[in-house]
Amino acid sequence: MLKESLKTKAAIGSWIQIPSPDICEIAAASGIDWFAVDMEHTEISYESLPDMFRAVKDSSTAPFVRTRTNDRLEIRRALDIGAKGVIIPLVETAEDAMKAVESAKYPPEGVRGFAFCRANGWGRNFDEYVKTANKETMVLVMIESRRSVENIEEILEVNGLDGVFIGPYDMSGSYGVTGNPSHPLVEEACNKVVEACNRAGKIAGKHIVNPDREYIQSDIRKGFSMIAVGIDVLFLRNGFDFIAKMNDGK
Repeated sequence: MLKESLKTKAAIGSWIQIPSPDICEIAAASGIDWFAVDMEHTEISYESLPDMFRAVKDSSTAPFVRTRTNDRLEIRRALDIGAKGVIIPLVETAEDAMKAVESAKYPPEGVRGFAFCRANGWGRNFDEYVKTANKETMVLVMIESRRSVENIEEILEVNGLDGVFIGPYDMSGSYGVTGNPSHPLVEEACNKVVEACNRAGKIAGKHIVNPDREYIQSDIRKGFSMIAVGIDVLFLRNGFDFIAKMNDGK
């Protein structure tokens, strides 16, 4: 289980923006630890998720969902469909983080509603799922603004929160250096976040949009333990750009 393996090693995953079960299946077949289906910035619908998750059912890859908003019904729905964890955007305070956790946890720890759903085999495994879901479901919140960095200590104190996930491009915009996640201001903010996570014993996650082995290894040494590398659309774009350049004789 991903949550357990994170205690001993970093988990490397990726980001999915195309509503395609085939892409999920290809990603899982490569052996990556996890992927996040991005519902915040794409046209991916909840109707698409079941087939995307079925494509990785027999693999060891854990599917996550980044929801559109910090909304209780959205979080419940993603988990009911079968997400192993959720990544929640628009979190800037401990109160925001608490709302996300409560939405993902069954009573008495939260307010998630009970139902026969895909995650519990349409009720066939209801008792077992309800008994283990609060412990096994992962809840991460996005740290993507100056305000969320300033409140990182309080955010990490929220019970039931597994960790945080840095959105480098949104963070660069918040610091006035849009599109430059390597800017010293953003790097300093990221270091503050990972150091706070290390002290709190919680997961520090980060999206490295442009794959770079040395950069990834450097972040792992800093204490980042859950890293998303690239995006499906980026891998496809780069592949087709390569062909186009060959056609141009470059």
